[in-house]
Amino acid sequence: MSDFIITRDVAIPMDDGLELKADVFRPDTDAPVPVIMTLGPYGKGVRYQDHYKASWDFLTRAHPDLLAGSQHRWLTWETVDPEIWVPWGYAVVRVDSRGAGRSPGYLDILSPRETLDYYHAIEWAGTQPWSNGKVGLNGISYYAINQWHVAALQPPHLAAMVPWEGAADAYRDFFRHGGILSNRFLETWYPRQILSVQHGNPNGPADPWMGAPATGPERLSEAELHANRMATLANVRAREMDDAWYRARSPDWSQVVTPFLSAANWAGFGLHPRGNFTAFAEAASPQKWLEGHPGRHEEWFYLDYGMELQKRFFDHFLKGEDNGWDREARVWLHLRRPFSRAFELRKEEEWPLARTSWTRLHLDAATGGLSWTPPEAPASASFEAASEGLCWMSAPLDQEVELTGPLALKVHLSSSTADADLFATVRAFSPEGVEVAFPGTVDPHTPLAQGWLRASHRKLCPERSRPYQPYHTHDDKQPLRPGEIYELMVEIWPTCIILPAGFRLALDVRGADFQRPPDPDNPSAYRGSGPWLHDDPLDRPASLFGGTTTLHTGPGREAFLLLPVIPPRPA
Repeated sequence: MSDFIITRDVAIPMDDGLELKADVFRPDTDAPVPVIMTLGPYGKGVRYQDHYKASWDFLTRAHPDLLAGSQHRWLTWETVDPEIWVPWGYAVVRVDSRGAGRSPGYLDILSPRETLDYYHAIEWAGTQPWSNGKVGLNGISYYAINQWHVAALQPPHLAAMVPWEGAADAYRDFFRHGGILSNRFLETWYPRQILSVQHGNPNGPADPWMGAPATGPERLSEAELHANRMATLANVRAREMDDAWYRARSPDWSQVVTPFLSAANWAGFGLHPRGNFTAFAEAASPQKWLEGHPGRHEEWFYLDYGMELQKRFFDHFLKGEDNGWDREARVWLHLRRPFSRAFELRKEEEWPLARTSWTRLHLDAATGGLSWTPPEAPASASFEAASEGLCWMSAPLDQEVELTGPLALKVHLSSSTADADLFATVRAFSPEGVEVAFPGTVDPHTPLAQGWLRASHRKLCPERSRPYQPYHTHDDKQPLRPGEIYELMVEIWPTCIILPAGFRLALDVRGADFQRPPDPDNPSAYRGSGPWLHDDPLDRPASLFGGTTTLHTGPGREAFLLLPVIPPRPA
């Protein structure tokens, strides 16, 4: 197009002499413009519609008018569309991270070296003659996660960012839920999306825009490729406790001062939303906003709503437009109702909501039920760790109830072995017994909330724990004595749902991943927990995690699900 300038494989120098490669899309004008940047390992030359065809086909079937005004010619996975943003008056810069795509070097995802590279790339973009000196970061997932990291380094030219569905704490959000290795996602995502685009991979995808390999001109052997990358899965498998390796791949919230809009997906359990909510609660930035939305992982980013939201935010911080953004409410929540695709937007000022009525729904092992009043008599209920566990059900609600916020589960547990893994899933059912589920980031039928905890990791941090969000240190493994009873607090990730009168709440507790029965017409379909499964035999040997688990309730052994009940706003 005559009004675009496109420059490919631009060399960006790093402090150690290595050069990263970038593609730059910018308006054909002499006036300097702000920059929208991403840096990551997915390949700037990997076309969205080719390498991620199933996701693209879903989006365009569901939304035939997606990205109206664009011919979708320069799309890559989880990044902005230059055909939209350049006419809006922005330069779009995509950088292949070190060791990925057409950038040489040692591949080490989410590492301090990658974060430092990002810092230098931001400073390069902020000092180009076509740049107005203000750089914004905007992208999904990986391109959101590393925004938290680089923001903590405080690059002078970083002016604003939109981390859309981005994990933060490498241990708790991503690699080890409650101390349990989240292996299945890593085993599929890492080879397909990272290793396939490693620099020098002779079998990598082609760059259709350059007519060249998206993995660069080098052709490395398998041994050379292996020697030129960090063994990420081996590290997380070997590192059960939270240590310096995970901390180096997690943000320091006290140093994150960049203005940001943190966009979370209500149904992304297992990866991103915890990071988005934590960022808003803990980051030092005085200018921060939180947004919660439903839908598939990448869907709302590209819808008109998401595009307008991002544009208005960046127009204010990168162009200096007085469009009222600085006066906007700090929290935007799209409310979910059962079996509805209509999502009301309600604006708030804090998270969790100040008017939350933290309400205990008690477990009673004698009845297998959930009650608003604690049971008067002691009881216990047992399940085999490899079974479907126990499902505790409430009576029908006598009035409409809104649950919006984080949840927590308190239990008293004993095990026949020296450890036990708990998988807690919050569900709801209509008066007719139909489960309330929503299309999630990946799974088409996601429950209301999920949480996990390894019993030997039950130690809490008193400074960081809240009644509604226990924070486990994961630094002191405390094995169980078989048959002895222990108190556990389980963190359950935030949810948002408005349940009408007559609906029932349910709590599924088991010793393995929540999985609904397989669909006979589609046996490979996800079954409630998406790809975030925890079944590594080295991390979960049957000798420790295949025993009998018993939950104890009653006086002195209080067990409850803490719910974030939201009363109506005062008139």
